Amino acid sequence: MSHNTLRSAVRGRVLLPGDAEFDIARTPWNLNIDQPVAAVVEVEDAGDMAAVVEYARGAGLSVTAQPNGHGASGNTAGSILVRTGRLDRVEVDPVRRRARVGAGANWGQVQSAAAPYGLTGLAGSSPVVSVVGYTLGGGLSWFGRKHGWAADSVRAFDIVDAEGRAARVTAESDPELFWGLRGGGGDFALVTAMEFDLFPAPALFGGLIAWPAARTDAVRAAFREITDNAPAELTVWLNRLELPQAPPVIAIAATYLGEPAHGRELLRPLDTIDGALADTRRELSPAELGTIVNEPTAPGPGLPRTELLTTLDETAAEILFHTPIDPLMGIQLRQLGGALAEPTDGAVPSFEEPYTLSLQAVGSAPDIVAAVQATQKRIVADLGGRVGGRKPFTVLSAGGSATEVFDTNALDRLRKLKHARDPHGVFRANFPILH
Repeated sequence: MSHNTLRSAVRGRVLLPGDAEFDIARTPWNLNIDQPVAAVVEVEDAGDMAAVVEYARGAGLSVTAQPNGHGASGNTAGSILVRTGRLDRVEVDPVRRRARVGAGANWGQVQSAAAPYGLTGLAGSSPVVSVVGYTLGGGLSWFGRKHGWAADSVRAFDIVDAEGRAARVTAESDPELFWGLRGGGGDFALVTAMEFDLFPAPALFGGLIAWPAARTDAVRAAFREITDNAPAELTVWLNRLELPQAPPVIAIAATYLGEPAHGRELLRPLDTIDGALADTRRELSPAELGTIVNEPTAPGPGLPRTELLTTLDETAAEILFHTPIDPLMGIQLRQLGGALAEPTDGAVPSFEEPYTLSLQAVGSAPDIVAAVQATQKRIVADLGGRVGGRKPFTVLSAGGSATEVFDTNALDRLRKLKHARDPHGVFRANFPILH
């Protein structure tokens, strides 16, 4: 079967090796990851997605779906890369408190559509991350402590299966596949659209406060005081930042799903720390979540590593906040707990650890990459048993594996689902469930 057959089978644009824009089209969000693919198809609709699956089956290729490549691992050799960015329709039903989104929609679009009704989805920190990809991996939200993992808010998936057939998957129509798609990744079907619950957000307070690094111990103590007593509506992050050509800082980012006055009161221990360089806390619209930490909205050469931290004792604090971290640019602790630690209905596991730990860096030169990875490895080794044995699917980076996410029972169940629904391996997720 020729690639010309692929071009004639779909309405969207097909890019092949040798085409002028092929290398740009196959590049994921993280520019450090090489993503070798047999072809790129910018699908126009669900019909195109079905046609790509049928073509791939006949040609002995696999299919990998990405809106823009967040979470890419480079595991794509012999795959047709399906870009779903044009399937970006967002519909909000304020009465039922539900949203329906296409496979290419991002969280900024959802939050902008839901905010006028006083509603929010379980969005993360970046408005440019795709809703479907984020949710298939579990989805860790600013509001997860109150409402759980984003995967558990899903009520229906529209899919194309490994035979190229369209189906609607719900808890009633196909309970096993519905379970697997809610946090088990994208290895079982192509999701063309998704419906999920929205949650009341009549008031929202949040922002970021930054101090010189000399205030680190006071800020860390306040962080511990606040998080030890935080209601589920409050989520707080602690950030050590050492950006190039800038003095080192320590910062707190927070959201409170409730009245601003109460949010300010819960964060009052921060007000006793003098010398703040910036304080952006204010009443927010759910559409403004991305402004809290202002993550990059353009691709770059990321070198991320994220773990779970079991405790922030004095030894961990010394390692994370007082030892040199160059060439890392930052260390971030995100508060977990609340509903994120409770049992779920889908494949997404619950996690009892109190924090995620992100060791952040950028760069592409081989010496920088080696130095970053050595520093990350050293920090994790120094923390020892304070680093959890598993981690959320949504934080895996290149070189990671689904075996780091799921316990033995869940992994066996997901692998049985893969064998049953995709026995010939038509679908290839960023982190395949069989590897």
